[in-house]
Amino acid sequence: MTQKDYAEVGFKSGLEIHQQLLTEKKLFCRCPAGKYSDQYDAEILRHMRPTLSELGEYDGTALMEFKTKKNITYHIKRETVCTYEMDDTPPFLINDEALDIALGIGMLYGCNTVDELHIARKQYLDGSIPTGFQRTAIFALDGAIPYKNRMIDIVQMSIEEDSCREVSDIGHNRVYLTDRLGMPLIETVTAPQMKVPIEVAEVADICAALVRSTQWVRRGMGAAREDVNVSVEGGTRIEIKGVPKIPAIPLLTYNEAMRQWNLLRLRDELHHRGITENTFKSKVQDISKLLKNPKYTPIKDAVENNLSIKCIVLKEFKDLLHWQTQTNTYFSKEISDRVRVIACLTTLPNIIHSDSKGETLTSSEWTKIRKAVGADWYDTLVVVWGSNEDTEMAAKEIIIRAKEATVGIPSETRQAFWDGTNGFERILPGADRMYPDTDLPPKKITDEHLEKIKLKLPEKFWEREKWYKELHVPEDCIRELSISKFAKLFEKVVKEWKVNPVLASVVIIQYPKRLKKKGLPINLIDEQMLLDIFESLKDGLISKDGILTILEKAIGKGKFYPELLPKPILKDELDKVIAKAKEAVNSITLIDDDNYVQLLIGNIMDEFRIQIDGGELTELIKN
Repeated sequence: MTQKDYAEVGFKSGLEIHQQLLTEKKLFCRCPAGKYSDQYDAEILRHMRPTLSELGEYDGTALMEFKTKKNITYHIKRETVCTYEMDDTPPFLINDEALDIALGIGMLYGCNTVDELHIARKQYLDGSIPTGFQRTAIFALDGAIPYKNRMIDIVQMSIEEDSCREVSDIGHNRVYLTDRLGMPLIETVTAPQMKVPIEVAEVADICAALVRSTQWVRRGMGAAREDVNVSVEGGTRIEIKGVPKIPAIPLLTYNEAMRQWNLLRLRDELHHRGITENTFKSKVQDISKLLKNPKYTPIKDAVENNLSIKCIVLKEFKDLLHWQTQTNTYFSKEISDRVRVIACLTTLPNIIHSDSKGETLTSSEWTKIRKAVGADWYDTLVVVWGSNEDTEMAAKEIIIRAKEATVGIPSETRQAFWDGTNGFERILPGADRMYPDTDLPPKKITDEHLEKIKLKLPEKFWEREKWYKELHVPEDCIRELSISKFAKLFEKVVKEWKVNPVLASVVIIQYPKRLKKKGLPINLIDEQMLLDIFESLKDGLISKDGILTILEKAIGKGKFYPELLPKPILKDELDKVIAKAKEAVNSITLIDDDNYVQLLIGNIMDEFRIQIDGGELTELIKN
């Protein structure tokens, strides 16, 4: 699709970025943060129930989760969890370290900071938080970041506690690890101002770079997670949850735009057939005793295990379950997802249907079912199997999802898949899931406190990038250097010590990558080590060609020592070195005499690379 195509379908997208903060403690207790382990000391079993909002209403997502009747098991490690996370004791006051980090990042986004922080509870009945709610607070509003020739608005920023890590979700049983539970994170919400999929990824990249430039956030898998909001003209906001990597965003948003566009066309086709929300018809019939000896393995197993088998008739839906929604994905997947998530029939396939192009039941078996349930040739049959309770729930959800197709696109939260498509996760939450937290008092945020935080803020990384380009820093170093913890060091050695900026950027960004390939622990490289090496270069104790060797030796020792430096070569010693190298090269028969100087230089540099600068040696020999 071209930019014009996306404009025609009315594509727009925004981001909700969750980023863990680099703190020692969790947000509302004093347990250590950032200690991950698959080991656990105890298990807790819980069942979630919805609660009424302040207006006496239930949130739709909470009701949907309640229908799943999940057994939620938590694996608890004594070292990282206390009674607060289990909702057995009240919360501590908010972690001031985490709040200061959040406020500082909000300033970098150009946001207005709130005068008073109010903690709210946000319902989570999927079990990812044992209390059934997440404590969260909006701390900043109305910011913006530069993107190409325009600004992208930052709608709001919140500080909140992280949820559990899911271990498994099979049938009615879901298991979580609690090691990351309660860790501080910020949620950054952009306006839906991205008009093509690649823009969404590029804006996410800017946001990621901005927070990483502070060195106040966690890095690594799961430390940052993007939720992407997508809609097209005539559609609705769909939230794709938990996108693990920024490069996955363009394909995910493309497929979601395709899905919404195709669902709108499906709605039009249904209306053309005279099927609307008011005229939609369906029925359910138990056919457990109808199929005696089916060959299709899932149905055969269901019959042998005396499972309930139900047939749902969707009147005048012929061929519509094979209506394409996403890449290699059809409307039947929308129905299968609802059955998987809400009826907890997680073993796939969990439905079969008469519109299928693959081999399931035989044509005679489909004819037999069609006759038994009183369906016409233009009706679609959907068959589901499992326990009686689960198939009853599945039949209801199949009918609900089919009826929703007559209206358009239901508001949903959807799960990102590895192939760039997405699947149903839950009903999109509404405002009814939020309510004030009466356990925690409001917290004043004074101008004096904000001024102290402002003094610690780094320069915005795009300003650094602008300067680096003027210095002709290599293109592949610019972004990494601009968000590096060594950005200040680079500024010092370039401005004060007059180190060549290209060399300095290569040493800071590229050399550690080369040494990592050798298996060296580059995490031992710290600011003081690099500072000592650059100072040795400034004082003429090492050559620029010797920096990599010295850095490698320093990593091996875990620290830079002056003893790692060789003794400098004096002028008369250098003459002797050159003379000795000439003897060695003269003993070689050269095919091409033009190689003489290069061989001579190489012979000397092999032994004296640390002390002698290659460029200076070349000039000396040529002279």
